[in-house]
Amino acid sequence: MKTGLLFITALAYFILTIVLLTLPGSAFPKEDIFDQIYFDKWVHIGLFSLLVLLWNLWFAKKMQLQNKPTRIFIIVSLLALGYGIIMEFVQKWYIPNRSFDLGDIIADGVGAVIGLLASHYLYKKIDPCGNRGRNQN
Repeated sequence: MKTGLLFITALAYFILTIVLLTLPGSAFPKEDIFDQIYFDKWVHIGLFSLLVLLWNLWFAKKMQLQNKPTRIFIIVSLLALGYGIIMEFVQKWYIPNRSFDLGDIIADGVGAVIGLLASHYLYKKIDPCGNRGRNQN
């Protein structure tokens, strides 16, 4: 994937997460089966996993990280977690019928870690800079 397209994809996804995280509480159904399976937390994990993965892949491609992408990948993951924390305060103070939820922050952190691990795996499997992994022909 070209660097520009990857950046546009990561940016568009970031904007989508802003929209989803700032929907008014009235946009969500009240007490139902989804509460019992913690669906909201799974959504946060998925949102932040993909967010970290997309930005890490873009950084790896853009900066041509040859040897150690770990530092950049960790920084992106921490920034994503910081973004999740900020969005919880935004929900508490500015979004109608939404509140601060520590469980959401934990889910955001879990998602960021999953995205970090997935980034490392994909980077080693098929280097985003165009090099194939060690065990590939």
